[in-house]
Amino acid sequence: MPFVFINMAMTADGKIATANRAVHSFGSARDVEHLYELRATADAVMCGARTVEISRSILDPGGESCRRRRLKHGLAEYNLRIIVSGSGSIDPKAEIFKKRFSPLIVLTTGRASAKKLARLRELADAVKVCGNREIDFRRALAWLHTEWGVQRLLCEGGGELNGALFRAGLVDQIHLTICPKIFGGRLAPTIADGRGMMNLAGAVRFQLQSARRVGNELFAVYKAEKSGAI
Repeated sequence: MPFVFINMAMTADGKIATANRAVHSFGSARDVEHLYELRATADAVMCGARTVEISRSILDPGGESCRRRRLKHGLAEYNLRIIVSGSGSIDPKAEIFKKRFSPLIVLTTGRASAKKLARLRELADAVKVCGNREIDFRRALAWLHTEWGVQRLLCEGGGELNGALFRAGLVDQIHLTICPKIFGGRLAPTIADGRGMMNLAGAVRFQLQSARRVGNELFAVYKAEKSGAI
């Protein structure tokens, strides 16, 4: 299985966007630099479809210096790009489909109609159905490793995708940028949304690996205390 690490910026109250999703980027310039530093260590970068649409991200490795950093890590100049959508509902006009610098992969489920699958196959280099109603991430990651050589997979949200990876026991490391802001709101997304855990015994446990203050932000790294499905 690939080594899976998550990178997220969150407010001091654990939100990754405002309740209406209008504000989703609020970290400092250093946080953006950190994002590209982490992408430079990954074979592939993965995001949920809504996150890709709202952020207008193309999941690129950054400028020339960032690409050189990838080569120093023994990686390809450009990372693979992976979009996750259980329903196969992705805006065909999304910014990510306009940039063809590296392979684009879509992970979806049997809920995606034949029409949506056909459209996605026109837009992406590969479309993989992994599960009937929900994505089987163990199966998906094994396929990415076998078919695409993915050894290090960086996930950049959103909360639903992160939550599914946590529930499957697949997250090896978390990089969190804690920003000095409060969004509040019961509908504002967090780093791990979805069904969540029903009790403390089901919590996914991590250990603090490092913490570093830069300005008013805290950059923390956590490693998984245990692996395997919950």
